[in-house]
Amino acid sequence: MSGVSLTLGWIAGAIAGALSSGQAETAVREVVTDSRALAPGDLFVALRGPRFDGHDFAAEALSRGAAGVMVEREWAAANRAGAGVIAVGDTLAALQDLAHAVRMAAGSKVVAITGSAGKTTTKESIAALLATRFRVAKNKGNLNNHIGLPLSLMQLTAGPDVAVMELGMNHAGEISTLVRIAEPDVRVWTNVGDAHLGFFASLDAIADAKAEILEGTRPGDVLVCSADDSRVMARARGFSGRAITLGEADQADVRASRVEDLGWDGMRADVHTPVGDVRLTTPLLGRGNLANVLAATAVAVEFGVPLDVIAATVAGLRPADRRGVVWKLSGGITLIDDSYNSSPSALLQALDVTARETRASRRVAVLGEMLELGDHAIGLHAACGRAAAASGLQLLVAVGGAPARALAEAAVGAGMARVSVFYFESSAAAAPAVSAALREGDLVLVKGSRGTRCDVVVDRLLQERG
Repeated sequence: MSGVSLTLGWIAGAIAGALSSGQAETAVREVVTDSRALAPGDLFVALRGPRFDGHDFAAEALSRGAAGVMVEREWAAANRAGAGVIAVGDTLAALQDLAHAVRMAAGSKVVAITGSAGKTTTKESIAALLATRFRVAKNKGNLNNHIGLPLSLMQLTAGPDVAVMELGMNHAGEISTLVRIAEPDVRVWTNVGDAHLGFFASLDAIADAKAEILEGTRPGDVLVCSADDSRVMARARGFSGRAITLGEADQADVRASRVEDLGWDGMRADVHTPVGDVRLTTPLLGRGNLANVLAATAVAVEFGVPLDVIAATVAGLRPADRRGVVWKLSGGITLIDDSYNSSPSALLQALDVTARETRASRRVAVLGEMLELGDHAIGLHAACGRAAAASGLQLLVAVGGAPARALAEAAVGAGMARVSVFYFESSAAAAPAVSAALREGDLVLVKGSRGTRCDVVVDRLLQERG
């Protein structure tokens, strides 16, 4: 791929904007929305947000050497400048239109991923497998929403062969917008879970929102989806392209059998594909991550990556930061840092990993409140507390507000000794207590929503026992 050379004139034409000042041939280095990240030669897009208005920083951006600014017409009319100014009706819509124009001009293949859990792990796994044969771009960090995705797609100006993009959402209609921008060749739908349930009436409503990834299908488009998820499969029947299914179900096109849970060492399974069978071993933890690896394998097979290359690459996969990272601490303590985020379904999978690990002297869990569950929060936390008790924990620490307290009380009600269950309102308060309570040979799972800041507990353990 040769890439796309951005100029002020090309950009203005791509988004039906007006170059009200500056030269059409002026080259643009990168497109940015944060003036603090601006470098000379960049185009600054002035977005309006709930706390800041980028137009307040547009003049400063020009004074610091920006190739130009993309602003609304009212600002352009009121602020005459000799440097580049692209005037548009709506800067957010223009940014999204620009990303779509770059995506179409670049000619790169686009793989887009949605799902309630495991999107980032699936993205990283797909990118790693495809990178063995292709030049690959992917979302930076968690830039996966209506602003982050357009910025991530700007990497296509460099002409990668494939872009692997995760699509994030917490409301209906958002995936539809992202699919229109990315226009993916391969769509990956991992699962439907209870993340963000507070914004939806039901799991079926979440599934309907995720199903927006099926929109705008073109001839030749491919859907990779879970045969183990009935909600996914019910909606995938409406996909007009070609579907490739994955999972442990007998009818899956990419199917796992003879699955072995290796505890904190990962997973192993025979994987059957349309091009042959392969034994895969991954250090990623639990059946949820095995499904993510199957999705990545399905995409890699679609792109012609050989099975032996897939096996070697899968064996070297590592979890993204704070998404199931295993740390070996002093005193034979094993720490599973899964503190990046949580939902009830993801927590149950993590508890299953600890329950299957027989090498630990004790199983300990630090579970932070799971956010964005709305009226379902207390009931879902209580259900997770009962599951925590059933998983054989010897020590449970719950962190957060009333839902976390409900989790702790439910664990006691389900049979855990009260002296083995603790509740703290904050991770800062919990961290020293957790560190003091650990014993030689313990296995410690730390998991919670980002807003609960369970990473504070992890960092305390790494500092004191690393």
